Formats: sequence, structure tokens, C-alpha cells
Amino acid sequence: MTSASTHADDAAGIVSFKSPYLFDDTVQRLLAAFADRSIKVFATIDQRAEALAVGLTMPPTTLILFGNPRAGTPLMLANPQSGVDLPLKALVVEPSPGRVEVILNSAAYIIRRHALPAELLANLAPVERLVAGILRT
Repeated sequence: MTSASTHADDAAGIVSFKSPYLFDDTVQRLLAAFADRSIKVFATIDQRAEALAVGLTMPPTTLILFGNPRAGTPLMLANPQSGVDLPLKALVVEPSPGRVEVILNSAAYIIRRHALPAELLANLAPVERLVAGILRT
């Protein structure tokens, strides 16, 4: 794979980025980029390990919860229900060997879902550009 591609399912509010990197490299690139931009990582959950712990198998899957209180707090002040979608989440999956994807809720979907003022889209939209940039080779 030589470049990242994006697939948006606007009806479902999902944005999916195909990663040109191996699974572990993709996770590390996301974590490093968040750290470089002072985006707080609240948790990293190895969902594959959790499945294995209860005797189930699944492909590599890691959920990263991240955000910036300066960006998220205004959304929660405008509508406290938006907190159900905050902090933001990036799901890194390898559904088949060698095919790695990063999946996010779209910023536009979060704004619509919680009837937030349109100007608050600027607080979330940069994340999609950041992830796309990280996955570009």
C-alpha cells in the first residue's frame, strides 16, 4: 500500500482511513502525532487482548480515546449529551491480514447528532485532516 484513502459513510457518521502501514506502526503513528500536538490520550484499549483474556479471538483491534479539553468542553457546554461522543475515539483494525484501517466518528456527524452550533465543527474537523495526514506516505 502506498497511500491512505478515505471512505466516509455519512449516513452512519463514520469516516474510515486505509493505512499504508502495519497495524502496530499505525497505532504508534497515531499516538506520536497526538502527543506532538498536545492531544491527550485518555486510554488505549487493546481489544484483541481483552477478547483473548475471555477465550475469544479477533483480529488486531485497538481503540484510542483522545481529545483536547479546549476543543471538547465547548461542545459539552453547548449540549451536555455530546459528552457521550467525547473524548473522541480512533479504532484501528486489521480486518484481514495486511489491511489496516483507522475508523472515526465524523466531525459533521457529531455536530448534527447533538444539534451543536455549526461553528463548533472547527473544534473537531482538524482531527480528520490530522489522521489523513498521518496515514499519507
